[in-house]
Amino acid sequence: MLKNILKAIRLSLILWLLTAVIYPLLIFSVGQLPFLREKANGSIVANLENQPYGSTLIGQLFTSDKYFHPRPSTIRYSQGKQARPTGISGASNLAPSNPKLISRTLETANQLRDENLQITADLIYTSASGLDPHISIKSARTQLERVARARNIKQEEIMPLISRFTDGRFLGIFGEPGVNILRLNYTLDLNEFNRKQNN
Repeated sequence: MLKNILKAIRLSLILWLLTAVIYPLLIFSVGQLPFLREKANGSIVANLENQPYGSTLIGQLFTSDKYFHPRPSTIRYSQGKQARPTGISGASNLAPSNPKLISRTLETANQLRDENLQITADLIYTSASGLDPHISIKSARTQLERVARARNIKQEEIMPLISRFTDGRFLGIFGEPGVNILRLNYTLDLNEFNRKQNN
């Protein structure tokens, strides 16, 4: 019996070493290869002061007219231009007939009307995760006039950036193309900074 107990202990230690030490170290090492490092470390974008601006994988709150606004979210965001989610991901789980959901949707739709923006589904409805960093091309173009006016630049200067930061369908067939809001807003800030430096 003692022999079986020792054998079980040895087997447990070997399995622990494989699954809790060797495997995680192997995966971490592969993730730090040059062509994988950015994604493995969270796809963090740094600002002009080399401080974290945000992750291109996580939706963030932008409220100024100078920025393209993201999808609404049930996740509570921290405040500021570099706002980051502070809660766990997930949808509200409210039924379509829930008065709270109906009220929030109508409020968002009325706000878009007040801003003379075309109402699109992804500017009214949250994503399943609450952290979707993309909006549709149509939703980006809807906000184009407002952003160009707030930044005092021509819409034609922003259109190439919308195209540049549009991610295609997953594997070429799943989902719809979407514009990455963080990359787009960051580049608009960078271009504005460079214009001011050159003047």
